[in-house]
Amino acid sequence: MNEAHIHQESKYFQKLQEYLREFVYGGIDGAVTTFAVVAGGFGADLDSGIIIILGFANLLADGFSMSVGAYLSAKSDNENYKKHESIEYWEVENLPDKEREEITEIYRAKGFQGDLLEKVVDQITSNKDLWVAEMMKDELNLMEETKSPFKIGVATFVSFLIVGFIPLLVYLWTFFYPSTINIFFWTSVLTGLAFVVIGALKSIVNQTSAIKSIAETVALGLLAAIVAYYVGDILENFFIKK
Repeated sequence: MNEAHIHQESKYFQKLQEYLREFVYGGIDGAVTTFAVVAGGFGADLDSGIIIILGFANLLADGFSMSVGAYLSAKSDNENYKKHESIEYWEVENLPDKEREEITEIYRAKGFQGDLLEKVVDQITSNKDLWVAEMMKDELNLMEETKSPFKIGVATFVSFLIVGFIPLLVYLWTFFYPSTINIFFWTSVLTGLAFVVIGALKSIVNQTSAIKSIAETVALGLLAAIVAYYVGDILENFFIKK
């Protein structure tokens, strides 16, 4: 394998890593919401076919809604950054003394003094783009998002569908290939494994303990399922068995 090929693979892997956060949180939402639908249907003693219909309706509708929300949020952040960036360029061009004083105050607060402070300020203000970038970062606490809003939306939607499909897998399989297995038990096992994997990925994204991240993710999914199960059970007793 030559060096060019290695670098090409590395670049592709880095691109995938850029959207790992969106994949992880889209996957968590997909698994939690779909498993909650399944648990609620099981608690209400609904037919497997109905649970599948409700599950897929949730999977597609919520997945689309979440991905659109992620896209619009990222797009809004980019537009907000560009708006303030334009303002900063105008101020640098029309109010240079005031903006230079702001840079001086920023770097004085960082511990720069005397001649070194003046040299740093001179260097920054000699380059308009650098000057504006410093103002955006240190004055407004804004960082430009380099990721594509469209790709953020796609990564969220794809992960929601893939991971969110897992709670429906056993139901769908036994619908076409009838079996006497405990469907909800094996659904819970597979979904639990999905939570473990996605929790481990979340620990990579957040740079936290894998055990803690997995425990939090599994606990979240379990809590949502318990709530949905009892809601389904209560509503079944109230509306169906009444």
